Amino acid sequence: MQNFLVPYCPYLKQLSASNNMQVTIISGVFAVCFYLIGSVFQGLNFALDKDTRSKVFFFGAMAVIAHGISAYGVIRTTSGFHFGISEISTLITVSISLVVLISSIRKPLENLFLGLFPLAVITIIASLTINSQFPPTVMSAGLASHVLISILAYSFITIAALQAGFLAYQNHQLKHGHAGGLINKLPPLQDMEEFLFELLWVGQVLLSLGIVAGLLFIDDIWGLDGVIHKTFFSLLAWVVFAVLLWGRHRLGWRGNTAIKGTLSGFALLIVGFYGVKFALEYIIT
Repeated sequence: MQNFLVPYCPYLKQLSASNNMQVTIISGVFAVCFYLIGSVFQGLNFALDKDTRSKVFFFGAMAVIAHGISAYGVIRTTSGFHFGISEISTLITVSISLVVLISSIRKPLENLFLGLFPLAVITIIASLTINSQFPPTVMSAGLASHVLISILAYSFITIAALQAGFLAYQNHQLKHGHAGGLINKLPPLQDMEEFLFELLWVGQVLLSLGIVAGLLFIDDIWGLDGVIHKTFFSLLAWVVFAVLLWGRHRLGWRGNTAIKGTLSGFALLIVGFYGVKFALEYIIT
């Protein structure tokens, strides 16, 4: 029986890979549809004050589940894990969507979906149409923990950056005497700031753990292409967030200081991660 199956093994592997790809594509299409429906309902909530919160949450949850299946399919291969720009982007956006979805149960964050859901759609389409030429990575448990913690850290800090953007708009409108429009759709300024620093605290703890895990579990960390640059920018971002959180705790920093500090640290992470990934995939290679 074993000898009989040998000639068919390559075909069986190819068939299995084909089935996995079909599941990945189908789940990605479903995720795109669910995200778009959720965006429509949230748009109705935002523009017409219709109570669509339960519908947004339902379709958002279905989208995140389908998105997670699709993201796993494009990243996991028979030879390892693909962490190209398109693959890692879809993984980060599904993580952000999940965090915001869960947080929206106790915080008024539904308006973030208006930007987040379309972004998730773009990353899904990119992950299904753009194949990374970067070689796959075989992950140990330690390396997997580093990747997972880092993605969660990026997710929380990205949400904090979005929150800082809303705060900047809110501050600008209030200073110029514009109290209507979008301002009425946002929570009070104090609540917005408190949630911003809650996100930063969680993101900073996760970023610290991710850096430590990388130093402990990545073999030959200083010899791998791009790792030293990512680590350098991650450490710079860590310092920025540490100073900002210290200033908030000791000196009561808020307003523009909180906004600029958050966006500066986020920019350092973006440059360190996406800048290095782009250089490695499309310039150096």
